Amino acid sequence: MKKKLDLTNILEDARPDNYHELALECSWDEYFKVISSRRSIRVFDQTPVPASVIRNAIDAGLIAPTSSNLQQTEFYWARSPERKAALVKACLSQPAAATSQELVVIVARTNTWMRNSAAIITQLRESGAPKSAISYYEKLVPLAYRNGPLGLLGLFKRVYFFVKGLAGPVPREPKSFADIRVWTHKSAALASENFMLAIRAQGFDTCPMEGFDSKRVKKILGLGCGAEICMVVSVGKRGQGGVYGPRLRLPREWFAFEI
Repeated sequence: MKKKLDLTNILEDARPDNYHELALECSWDEYFKVISSRRSIRVFDQTPVPASVIRNAIDAGLIAPTSSNLQQTEFYWARSPERKAALVKACLSQPAAATSQELVVIVARTNTWMRNSAAIITQLRESGAPKSAISYYEKLVPLAYRNGPLGLLGLFKRVYFFVKGLAGPVPREPKSFADIRVWTHKSAALASENFMLAIRAQGFDTCPMEGFDSKRVKKILGLGCGAEICMVVSVGKRGQGGVYGPRLRLPREWFAFEI
């Protein structure tokens, strides 16, 4: 008799027994130097940014953690002067965009999970991964990301997990397209932070921008449905007056709790 897959313990069952990866030794001082010196730069000077700096940072962004490892974040680096000029205008011509040497758009994708999941399944099969790992992508991922015609499956999930949740903890999201948007933007934001810290670690600076016309940005990049603009990041060397003031932070006890 075929054993029924236990979806409750699928993550534990998918863990391989013969793989171990040692953590590299890291320096807290050097890491904190990078994150503390990252500031949102509003004015850049004219120092060119080597292409290798952008490519390294994109590679850093691509290894950021993603939901179910579905890797639904894309980076669009505006190389042509015409496209960059159009992006500057779409970013309301704000100084952070207008004075930047480079512009990179980080896109969250809501419609690539099936393609990416299929590719992951192929890699898992070729590597001899546990069947439960493959089942995770064959069963749980479609259950999580599909909402069905008119969102009816999402409505069913909402009712199902509410009832099931009365007896114990359950994963309650995503149960709608709005939830899927949140999921993808979480991953895109993590990738964006990796990208910006990688730029800072190489001696350059960034400004993450939310002030833009998303419809125009999508048109400039040739993107359609399923593409969400997470942020536009300007890159360059901080210029005189590029930092508008000392870092302003509200009291730590408002946000950090040890419970």
